[in-house]
Amino acid sequence: MRLNEQATRVVQEVIARADRLRVAVSAPPQACCVIDCGVAVPGGLAAGCYLAEACLAGLGHVQVGPGPDGIWSGPWVTVQTDHPLAACMAAQYAGWPLSYGKYFAMGSGPMRAARGKEPLFERIGCLEQATRAVGILESSGLPPDEVQRDIARQCGVEPENVTLLVAPTASLAGTVQIVARSIETALHKLYELGFDLTRVVAGWGRAPLPPVAADFLTGIGRTNDAILYGARVTLWVRGDDASLCELGPRVPSRASSDFGRPFAEIFDHYERDFYRIDPLLFSPAEVHLVNLDTGRTHRHGQPEAAILATSFLGQ
Repeated sequence: MRLNEQATRVVQEVIARADRLRVAVSAPPQACCVIDCGVAVPGGLAAGCYLAEACLAGLGHVQVGPGPDGIWSGPWVTVQTDHPLAACMAAQYAGWPLSYGKYFAMGSGPMRAARGKEPLFERIGCLEQATRAVGILESSGLPPDEVQRDIARQCGVEPENVTLLVAPTASLAGTVQIVARSIETALHKLYELGFDLTRVVAGWGRAPLPPVAADFLTGIGRTNDAILYGARVTLWVRGDDASLCELGPRVPSRASSDFGRPFAEIFDHYERDFYRIDPLLFSPAEVHLVNLDTGRTHRHGQPEAAILATSFLGQ
């Protein structure tokens, strides 16, 4: 399974529907194709779903729709995949921070598998020698030429074979694609706990779509809270129940000592340094682990509607 080739199929649909999706495509000769999904264009819900599906290397489905009553009355983002390890960990996980002078972006998407420099790939595999590379940049600006060329170099492909989709955190498309990471956060927590991710067969997740923030920091707070205090994830796994009983309570966000306050408050408490925040915090509010071999379901955690209301609405 070629992740970047799968993602390219999603990109081709985005390009074909650019006007309808309210995105802007720039593809100069011998340069990267850059698709603006919310920096200088409106973007939208549909653009956000395509953005998230490209980030999943075309191996997942994302949609916006209603959610459960009593938690958040607004829309929810649902994601599902039958290829969770490849889609979420080798592609969707934002494991490539890009910093070039004044330009910064969090890089995700299957271009990471082409680059292959993250220690994570030593455990999960999924590396590929790609002829094309597709990446998603969470950034308030479009990447300068030198950034584009360096991304192509690190991925081992020519610039004209690289596609970069860009959206700010504080945009409609950007908010959708971040909130579509509910399964990914559960898998990454399991990875950090030493769980064998090849046991995970499929995943389904749903998280509330918060109001789009007017600035980057508020956007970080709301999108993180959507996962930490609202997301519900079901993972279908194989193997023994004993390991699921032992790890299960440690998977939801409430396993962290930082759990219980809006993320913006936590972020300020640690002087806006992500690396000082307890890594056990970054996971869904509720996780169901369904053992396909035994038929037993292990359910842990629950959403926190009051914290979501504080974060999303200031109530």
